[in-house]
Amino acid sequence: MYKGELIKLRPYGKEDIPRILELINDEEIKSLLTPGIPFPYTYEDEVKWLNSLTAMSCGVYSFAIETLAEGLYIGGCGVNTVDWKNSVVEVGIFIGDKAYLSKGYGTDAMRTLINFIFNEMNIRKVKLNVYSFNPRAIRSYEKLGFVREGVLRKEIFRAGEYHDIHVMGLFREEWAFGRKQY
Repeated sequence: MYKGELIKLRPYGKEDIPRILELINDEEIKSLLTPGIPFPYTYEDEVKWLNSLTAMSCGVYSFAIETLAEGLYIGGCGVNTVDWKNSVVEVGIFIGDKAYLSKGYGTDAMRTLINFIFNEMNIRKVKLNVYSFNPRAIRSYEKLGFVREGVLRKEIFRAGEYHDIHVMGLFREEWAFGRKQY
């Protein structure tokens, strides 16, 4: 378990599945998560996904995001891919409980995840993709020090039109200066 100021990152459990389905199947939230067709997940889908998570699953680390104050599951984050040779990881995050959006929970969760990556995994670069129609996430990433490295123009089709995907990155040395470590 890794603690931030507002959240803790913890392993997922079967008891999380009903809440996961409630949050991840929200139409607005789902449109921000997947480049494919936003289709609802079933209980069986989540059980299969949960069973695939292990500490030894090729460097993929998935965390449930829980509030410190209420102990409430509000979303998830994690390391989606690891390139050990080049010391680069790709990450993802979602805050599914809309009551916790724009209140610093996502930024705190990502900050905690980044500390895990740099301090526990000994990685030199974190990268992510974010859709141009998600300005809240872009602001959060920029606040953490991520830099836009490129744009995949009109890469994603959502709600009847094409949108850009921003590729962002953060190096360990950029993170080390002036950052509070947990």
